[in-house]
Amino acid sequence: MLQTFDERNRDLLVNINGELVHRDQAGISPFDSAVQGGDAVWEGLRLYHGKIFRLSEHLDRLVSSAKALAFEQIPAHDEITSEIRKTLEANGMRDGVHIRLTLTRGVKVTSGMDPRLNQSGPTLIVLAEHKAPVYDQAASQSGLTLITSSIRRFAPDCLDPKIHHCNLIQSILAKIEANNAGADDALMLDGRGFVAETNATHLFIVAEGHGLAQPTVLTSRTVACPEGVTRRAVLDLCDGHRIPRDVRDISLTDVYRAHEVFCTGTMGGLAWVSRVDGRLIGDGRTGPITNRLAGLFRALADEEGEKIC
Repeated sequence: MLQTFDERNRDLLVNINGELVHRDQAGISPFDSAVQGGDAVWEGLRLYHGKIFRLSEHLDRLVSSAKALAFEQIPAHDEITSEIRKTLEANGMRDGVHIRLTLTRGVKVTSGMDPRLNQSGPTLIVLAEHKAPVYDQAASQSGLTLITSSIRRFAPDCLDPKIHHCNLIQSILAKIEANNAGADDALMLDGRGFVAETNATHLFIVAEGHGLAQPTVLTSRTVACPEGVTRRAVLDLCDGHRIPRDVRDISLTDVYRAHEVFCTGTMGGLAWVSRVDGRLIGDGRTGPITNRLAGLFRALADEEGEKIC
């Protein structure tokens, strides 16, 4: 599962601090904090029919992460939204678009990690691309395959996952392991050995028995994974449509014996998993609860969202 180049993106205009620049000329300073130390926060947004799904929640998380990193200046929601709108209009985009927001601590007066060297305000980057949900093709054909990575997710006492930061080395190392194993993605555990998430998405399982009176949707606590916006949407859908669900610690054995497994995320939507560590999940086909939630999520994404273009 490797993303491919979309010809529609050849002449993209990228927004860097309000200036629209052709993708081939876009760049930030080598003194920018993102380059110096990954000192930045980010959000992924999805544009459906001129509307961005749960934009306010994404911007709330961006601001929350920047506050946790003690950014001295953080753009207001209205300012960020205006730059997103300008970028989409300049590129003639209205649907089937993924937007990557990056907010860095800004440019330093000299290289170094000390935040006091940042004296010119933050850098805001808006990158919008024509891009279908990345798991659509793989998941629709045979489901996603996962392997368990040797790389563990940090707990809050190491680096709180509630900070949606741009240092993604853990995820990249896990993805390398998945690539080498011929899997689509890597399942990552926390320091106690319970499921955290994958290298790119949150994980849900559908379990029955073992203390559960009926098929129940389960997902991990946000101990070693971020507070996902799509994750929250799926839990809300369960509550609104009387689908039993719970948030708890999940072991690998729980995953192996699950009736259904699926992943959620802005980049991929909701995608079913057919194998984990070589083990077939359920009967190897997308399950009824996964199908139902996928349909409910598509309808929600089409209906809900902040009008932006």
